[in-house]
Amino acid sequence: MPQVVPDQPRRLSGARLPRWSLPPDWPCVAGQVALAELQFEHGRIAALAPAGALPPSATDAWNLDGAPVLPGLVDAHTHVDKAFTLHRAAPLRPGLLSAIEAMHKDRVRWTAADVRERATRALDWAFDAGVIRLRTHVDWWEPDAAPLAWDVLETLAAEWAGRIELERVNLTPLALYAERDGARRLARRVAASASGARLGGFVHTVNWNRQALAHLLEAAEEHGLDVDLHIDEELEPAAVGLTTTAELIRAIGFSGRVVCGHACALAAQPEAQALATLDAVAEVAITLVALPITNLLLQDATTGRTPRLRGLTLVKEARARGIPVLLASDNVQDAFCAVGSFDPLEALAAGVLAAQLDEPFDSWSEAICRGDWLGRAPGPPPLAVGAAADLVVFSAASARAWPSRSQPRVVLRDGRVASGSVPAAWRTRSAQATDTPSARSFG
Repeated sequence: MPQVVPDQPRRLSGARLPRWSLPPDWPCVAGQVALAELQFEHGRIAALAPAGALPPSATDAWNLDGAPVLPGLVDAHTHVDKAFTLHRAAPLRPGLLSAIEAMHKDRVRWTAADVRERATRALDWAFDAGVIRLRTHVDWWEPDAAPLAWDVLETLAAEWAGRIELERVNLTPLALYAERDGARRLARRVAASASGARLGGFVHTVNWNRQALAHLLEAAEEHGLDVDLHIDEELEPAAVGLTTTAELIRAIGFSGRVVCGHACALAAQPEAQALATLDAVAEVAITLVALPITNLLLQDATTGRTPRLRGLTLVKEARARGIPVLLASDNVQDAFCAVGSFDPLEALAAGVLAAQLDEPFDSWSEAICRGDWLGRAPGPPPLAVGAAADLVVFSAASARAWPSRSQPRVVLRDGRVASGSVPAAWRTRSAQATDTPSARSFG
């Protein structure tokens, strides 16, 4: 289990916070966001103000000298039941469907102990990265029996409460929702689980069934469940899972939140068609989750040929329409993705390059911090007075070049150091030094 380092600052001075997390009237210096001071009491943020606005404090204060700071991270779409099985996979053919086939072959080896060991390793890695909320999809391919991983992860969710909020989604082929009664039985079983369960499905042109998707949403509404879908994970222009989901939400009057992961097909469709779909999505309660690492590896994949298409959904166009967009790890070291580490910052870094995202720290870091975008009710800002002092401080990075050099980090939970090495300079410099921002502050 993670070890807590006995180190508890009462104040962070000279913190560079992202622009999206600050009020509109936050001051700027030479066009750059002014540094901040955060005061902690009882594990929560007791005060947040521009540098120099709080009374001086030389006791238990760290001077960050402009180090970037984020609230606790959110990994909105993962597969901890599959993680770390790559070494057991036979030589793989490229592409999503081949990876699914390989995983089916490996599932016969899964035991409760095997799943628990691999999932615990995943949670350890996520904790060290600064993740406070993680959603995992769990393979569920039988109509009337929960997979062993579902119950193992329910137990782990209880054990990790207070450190990582672990949510589960059943990853079920759309065909198992083809009959209304079957959809209701599945939803009833998911709803009977401990809190943090969502109803999910795999929606793809190989199993497309509009009526089954309607049954899924109807069953979720009947049982008060939010929904999380793998949707249009392909570069097939004819894929209509996302646009049909938006239509059905309106037709059914679905009252919950629907999270749609992947939506790669938008990138392959004629622009007018793709943008019309996003216009429809913007009118309902849908959050999009992009999975840059896995989709860059799986989409447009052919042996011996450089891929032409990136397999990344239209994140910029979605955000421009007010659609919540998150980026997440997806698969880690399994048949779908040979790399990864349950650090959502890796996904963001891949997205910065693949989608040419401007202002990664001030704008797009929001996509790995907004856990409230996963639920039906908007939550409080993650950086605000009264919020838990769960923070990630990037000790070697600058806001301008971030996420470069973002691996060295100090993770605070309830204001205490939970992982990472605290630079000695943070403790030895006067907190009052932040009255005049340094060059590093805006570097």
